[in-house]
Amino acid sequence: MSNDLYTSVSSNPGPLSQADERTWAMLSHLSVLANLVTGFLGPVAALAIYLVFKERSRYVAYHAMQAFVFQLIWWVGGGTLTGLAWAASGVLATILIGFLCMPFACILGLIPLAALGYGTFAGVQVSQGQDFKYWLIGDWVRSTLDG
Repeated sequence: MSNDLYTSVSSNPGPLSQADERTWAMLSHLSVLANLVTGFLGPVAALAIYLVFKERSRYVAYHAMQAFVFQLIWWVGGGTLTGLAWAASGVLATILIGFLCMPFACILGLIPLAALGYGTFAGVQVSQGQDFKYWLIGDWVRSTLDG
């Protein structure tokens, strides 16, 4: 039996093509949509893309790390803040002041939904070949990756 099948698979794949870079960068941003189904696996998917492609493409690594940090802050952090606001409103509702806090809790509930829209927008921008930088996060991630 020939070993050609086993020797054709390289243990050290080369750099990604520009089209592959755009695709993986887009998927890292669109991983925010995984949160709709799972509630929390979007950041895990973005981190997995970063870990797999960090040595092969700085472009993919940058966009995947951006998506990971963005989702941690806006999806996980926003969801936690929303849950705490609703819990406080529920407890305070027994003494009437909680009803005044409920509109604030509703507004905080929009944070994760806004993150879905912004992450999807980032994925579309990157798939079209444009570089995308999240507000307040992009420069920090770039400086962290550059060392």
